[in-house]
Amino acid sequence: MPPPTAADVWLASRQFGIVIDAGSSGSRLQIYSWKNPRSTLLEGGDAVRNSLPKVEKGTREGEEWVSKVEPGLSSFAENPEGVGAYLVPLLEHARSHIPPSVQPDTPLFLLATAGMRLLSPAQQAQVLHSTCQFLKFHSNFRIDGPSAAGPCGSSVRIITGEEEGLFGWIAVNYLMDGFTGQSSDSTTYGFLDMGGASTQIAFEPSLKDRDKSRDLIDVRLRLLGGEEIHHEVFVTTWLGYGTNQARERYVGHAIKAHEDKYENSRAAEGSPLGSSTDAEVVLDPCLPKDLALVESPVYIESSTSHARQAHKLLGTGSFEQCLQKTLPLLNKDMPCPDAPCLFNGVHVPPINFSVSHFIGVSEYWYSSDHIFGLGGPYDFVQYERAASEFCARDWEGIVKEHKSTRQRGGHSGDGEVVKGGQVVEVGKWGEKVELSRLQMQCFKAAWIANVLHDGIGMPRIVDLGGNDSTHGEEVAEQAQNKGLGKPTFQSLDSVGDIAISWTLGKMVLEASKEVPLLSNSDRPLVDPLDDIPESSPHPIRPIRPPFLDLDLIEDHISQHLPSSLTRKSLGFSPVVLILSILLTSVLLSLTYRLRRDLKAYFRRCRRGGRWRDRDIILEGYTMEEGKAANGYIGNTPPPSPSSYLPSMLLRPLRRFMSSSRPYPHLISTVSSKPKLRHTHTSPARLSPTTGSSSPTLPYQSGMSRSASPSNNYFDDGTMPSSISSLTRSRNSSQINLTTLVPRQIPISRTNSTLHVPNGSAFMDE
Repeated sequence: MPPPTAADVWLASRQFGIVIDAGSSGSRLQIYSWKNPRSTLLEGGDAVRNSLPKVEKGTREGEEWVSKVEPGLSSFAENPEGVGAYLVPLLEHARSHIPPSVQPDTPLFLLATAGMRLLSPAQQAQVLHSTCQFLKFHSNFRIDGPSAAGPCGSSVRIITGEEEGLFGWIAVNYLMDGFTGQSSDSTTYGFLDMGGASTQIAFEPSLKDRDKSRDLIDVRLRLLGGEEIHHEVFVTTWLGYGTNQARERYVGHAIKAHEDKYENSRAAEGSPLGSSTDAEVVLDPCLPKDLALVESPVYIESSTSHARQAHKLLGTGSFEQCLQKTLPLLNKDMPCPDAPCLFNGVHVPPINFSVSHFIGVSEYWYSSDHIFGLGGPYDFVQYERAASEFCARDWEGIVKEHKSTRQRGGHSGDGEVVKGGQVVEVGKWGEKVELSRLQMQCFKAAWIANVLHDGIGMPRIVDLGGNDSTHGEEVAEQAQNKGLGKPTFQSLDSVGDIAISWTLGKMVLEASKEVPLLSNSDRPLVDPLDDIPESSPHPIRPIRPPFLDLDLIEDHISQHLPSSLTRKSLGFSPVVLILSILLTSVLLSLTYRLRRDLKAYFRRCRRGGRWRDRDIILEGYTMEEGKAANGYIGNTPPPSPSSYLPSMLLRPLRRFMSSSRPYPHLISTVSSKPKLRHTHTSPARLSPTTGSSSPTLPYQSGMSRSASPSNNYFDDGTMPSSISSLTRSRNSSQINLTTLVPRQIPISRTNSTLHVPNGSAFMDE
């Protein structure tokens, strides 16, 4: 469809921004928009002065503000040239929804996440370079130039898990009005995010704990009135603690425990290894009852080959046992080098859950809402009851219900059945829920509960009076009536029609950057990690892939080398050795060729401005009564910059500059008063000629100086035909020059002056 036109009222004073979330399974383009901050302030006045720009969808209606392509950007690690064709549909979608007139002012960001982080630095650099080149030369959107962040600056780069957490924290508090509260007891919301590979936490510690924390990041935003607000946020990520990788670790532990048990029993009975068929079946309480899956261990510490083989896991459907089996995966007993720590030895400042309230997205929402219908305010009693009932169900019955749900169209996919605008049933999944989700739901539900309560330390609030409600809104209302305040934790997917995601937080920051500064002393806004000084020991740093990777070079060279010259055979990198030898040879060669100039250079540095050589002759000045024209006393002129550098390096430049002058060997500069250069040598004087009067040049009385004969020749060894002689008298204060034009012009002495005909290079301009 064609892009909207300027006549559209909705477009008046509207700005756009594009974020491409380059994830591991696909790249999702999202278009956001907001009104120009100046226009918003003029229209709203004081009512909007203390608020942030309102970031909305980039399209007026529908879901066309989002477009996705598959697979992930990281799949082009071995074929970076294919990135262009991969991104074409996304660019075309953005062009079709953003007016051409505002495209040059629309920032475009391609920010890669987990998939790209797993590539080698060389692969990262190659994919980012190809992406940058394509976006820069095939779109009209605004893209940064090269910088330390990458070939397209901050527009195309890989973000860390911590940056995802910070952007998500901004998004949550923006949607929940966490940045506009003015009361003394107002606090920002904490942010929890869990994916398949990692989990993040971001929150603002209490005032008393901020002074004790060294790893806080300053998040700066600018309100529409120009006031800058600061929040000191702690953020950290646990790699390997997402649901998928936690499951892989769980399978490895379960198989190892099973093998250890049967190995001991076989040894006691004297049976050979693998003689029992029961040894191939591992009972798994984290699978629905009677569900059988064949899985190979990925993470396992066992010396036996049998333990590393595929095993059958048979579900027993016990949520309580699953909680116990998955609890050790948190590694709570890991050493804590920087107390306090939560799990796996990771430092986290103290969290006061009576004040800090958290919002969870991604897996926190999916595990609660899509199957159980318990998204929103969290109540552990209802959550545990729903999980226990689901895990205990027979897998065959679950499959039949899933099939019938698909056939009759199913529900919305959020676990709730709505009739007449009212929720009449929960715990029913929709047609969007896949069987793979149902297989892993029991494990994921247990993992979420353990991370929340035993990992992060969120208290299990149990209502002793009983609470049979299955609706999160009623739980929140009851908590409010009992004086418990807002729920400690709630899972959300969106607020209104805006989805909660780190891409929204990035755009809120970009829109805030557009607000004019109140004064020139204010600092422009930047991404949070860019505010960390380079000299700071802060553990969180942006990802900066190198543009020269020795490992990549070695991989290419090793293919053409015999096996005896590879790193594996030699025990060291042959590429590093070769490059070191080449670099050393070049340095030694340059040092040898410049040895004389380097000696002179260091000698001049030691002597300072007192040392002069013939290069200083080219600096013109006039001596009059012992005082130089530039104000220096004595015969020593100020040192020129060229006198401190090896003449070998400056000679080509000097030759080029002198070739543009009519008489380069006699004339240095033309100033308000013609100057006659003097030298240090006194060769034999030449006979003067006489002639007519002309403008005069002053010369110091009693000086006897003459230009060096060597300077009267051009570079090819010939003498200029216009120069016949140079004469100076010892006994008078006169100097006689031969004619300085192509024909002989006589020069006469009058009152100790030098007369030069009109048109001479010595005349005042």
